[in-house]
Amino acid sequence: MTDRQRTQSASPYEESIGFSRAIRIGDRILVSGTAPVEADGSSTDGDAEAQTERCLDIIIGAIRQLGGQRTDIVRTRIFITDPADAEAIGRAHGRRFADVRPAATMVVVSALLRPEWRVEIEAEALVAS
Repeated sequence: MTDRQRTQSASPYEESIGFSRAIRIGDRILVSGTAPVEADGSSTDGDAEAQTERCLDIIIGAIRQLGGQRTDIVRTRIFITDPADAEAIGRAHGRRFADVRPAATMVVVSALLRPEWRVEIEAEALVAS
């Protein structure tokens, strides 16, 4: 069994649900669904674009903690609650990844865990050995 490295964030759900923000196994880093949560556990204020920026800050920070970097990200999955937010969310994603262009999926879901969340993002990274 390959050693697992884990990281956590300020999400109040990590302990109660029993998951890690991110886990590294070998050269692969998997980042759990990441919502716009501030360091104190509160939700990020603002529109979908601001919330997306916060999600990406958390994701990139988790990947860095596990020895990766933004340019190692190969896949993102974006869950949104309102299709009208797609353009703003896409803009924020594009600012971070225009040079990386990971495989990406954006899907509309009926709701996320907290009603004020407009976006949640998962990511995968491959780190050079």
